[in-house]
Amino acid sequence: MTVPTRAYVVIRRDDGYGDVFALQEGTRHRLGRAPSNKIVIKDDLCSREHAEIYPEGLDWAIRDLGSLNGTLVNGELLRKERILRPLDEIRVGRTRLVFVEELGQLSEAPAASGQGDQEGDGFAIRKRLGQTRYLPPLSGTDDSTHTSPRIGPTQALAVLYRLALDMANCANPVELCELVVDALFRATPAETAAVLALREGHELVPVVYRCRYPHAPQTYHKVSSFVSQEVMNARQAILAENVAADQTLMVRDSIAELRVASLICAPVFYETQLLGLLHLYRTTPTMPLNADDLEFTLAVARQFGVVWHRLRREVSLTTENQSLRAQLRLESELIGESPAWKRVLEQALRVARTKATVLIRGESGVGKELIARAIHQASPRRDGPYITLNCAALTETLLESELFGHEKGAFTGATERLIGKFEAADEGTIFLDEIGEMSLGTQAKFLRVLEGHPFERVGGNVPIHVDVRVVAATNRPLEEAVRAGTFRRDLFFRLQVVQLDVPPLRDRMDDVPLLAEHFLKRFSRETGRKFKGFTPAALNKLRQYHWPGNVRELKNVIERAVALASTSLIDAADIWLSQLDAPASKDMSASPANSLTDSSRASPYQPLSLEELEKRHIRATLEYTEWNKSQAAAILGIERSTLDRKIKAYGLSRDTG
Repeated sequence: MTVPTRAYVVIRRDDGYGDVFALQEGTRHRLGRAPSNKIVIKDDLCSREHAEIYPEGLDWAIRDLGSLNGTLVNGELLRKERILRPLDEIRVGRTRLVFVEELGQLSEAPAASGQGDQEGDGFAIRKRLGQTRYLPPLSGTDDSTHTSPRIGPTQALAVLYRLALDMANCANPVELCELVVDALFRATPAETAAVLALREGHELVPVVYRCRYPHAPQTYHKVSSFVSQEVMNARQAILAENVAADQTLMVRDSIAELRVASLICAPVFYETQLLGLLHLYRTTPTMPLNADDLEFTLAVARQFGVVWHRLRREVSLTTENQSLRAQLRLESELIGESPAWKRVLEQALRVARTKATVLIRGESGVGKELIARAIHQASPRRDGPYITLNCAALTETLLESELFGHEKGAFTGATERLIGKFEAADEGTIFLDEIGEMSLGTQAKFLRVLEGHPFERVGGNVPIHVDVRVVAATNRPLEEAVRAGTFRRDLFFRLQVVQLDVPPLRDRMDDVPLLAEHFLKRFSRETGRKFKGFTPAALNKLRQYHWPGNVRELKNVIERAVALASTSLIDAADIWLSQLDAPASKDMSASPANSLTDSSRASPYQPLSLEELEKRHIRATLEYTEWNKSQAAAILGIERSTLDRKIKAYGLSRDTG
């Protein structure tokens, strides 16, 4: 058998050449990650047994061994065996090797870029890139520096293709940013990756950042101001290395900061508009980020920018549409000319222009949510989302999940990832109704978010930063809850930056006719019935009533009158009013138990079981407290959780009575 001439394969690096592997005559040489290979490649994108170089007559040939990411020779995917020629480049994973018959055939290491290395903040910029070979050039972009016909490694293209498919199904910008981070981890050795949004004043705000290793501290070191300014000014992606190896950077509390060894920073554009940056880095000097990683990151940035802009635009349009509908509703619902009502509206408009947290207080049905919406609509955040959540409608576990979201499998029934209300309200406003019903455990986490700290989804470990304005409302005396230990004192003061007290309807009786006319027109349109208005007797009856249910009760009274009136004028007989006392006259000592006892004395005996008696008593207590479960539980002398179980067991609800 004729044996081939002795030959070599040599690792090619950006700054020259690395390890040299001699191809021994008459021997088959396998290469891959496994230690048993003749040529061991330390590359996590390389298969354990990736390819084989073997003698073929007087030549050397190469074949792929069914590797996951394929083998390329001179940029072409290897589909069958191929004879190697001097200076052929073999690519496995991220590793490049050069085949030579003599070491003298190796060219000198490539010279540095004509731009020269530029240093700042301890970093030296090794390479700049304005166009990537993975994507066609943008229209009007000079591509003269990229004449190579190669489109890049097959595995990188596969990741880009997968990313494009996944991005098309994204529902919101945050989910999109997470997909981008995942793609960067799949195709580069970056330890940490982040998506930074460019806000007003050229402020870079992290939208998503993550460490490759789930159990490692999820810490993100902000991109160097020198590097970020270079990227934004030059509008090119940058590969940089830390040249301040002999310096020790210290941070507060004398904790040594992790030193970034190599980093990539790429601009994200939509057409000519800069949307933000992609930032990835390694803190260890081994396997530094290289030019191939820079190419891939820029390709991701180009794909990402188009979809990011589209999703942000969709969110903006959806929010604008919702805001317009809400504004129409607001303009028709914020009815009133009384001094007390005008004073509240003026205060709401003044505070709307600030970033202050607002606590809206008032009885049930006075229009606290209308005030909250008015604050959002009059604020600089009007184009952002407006999210509402009733804290009394959910158990402690579900409330935390609704507020902060949860990961798939976080608890029984968590079959999918849920984006929480806070995350959905980013760059907008969140309105939390009945804030006094929030449990102490949830209050602690909520307080941290109010103070600007990141939060994590239930069952997750990825910190999430949001920019949300909080407006809260309550009809409870929070001061009493603070004294009783059921509401955190620090949270109370944090919420009460600005307090708006919405007056009950009985304190603005001059507005009753205006509101009644408004509701009459509204329900007339909805039912298709035509009414001329109210008789003097009907208006007098409305003015004389104390309105314990406030504006909500007035609305329901007019709706009932429109449904049942027999003439084109609403008369006093069409106005049905309850016999409830106004909330201000309630005496908590006169509990439903006493009322039930008094009524039972006046009523004939009824043969009821203890179970039925308890059911009726619980229902009466809930109606008395207007279904404030915490207050009802206190009156009944039982735990809130016990009351929830009894409500469920007896099938009680507001609708069934």
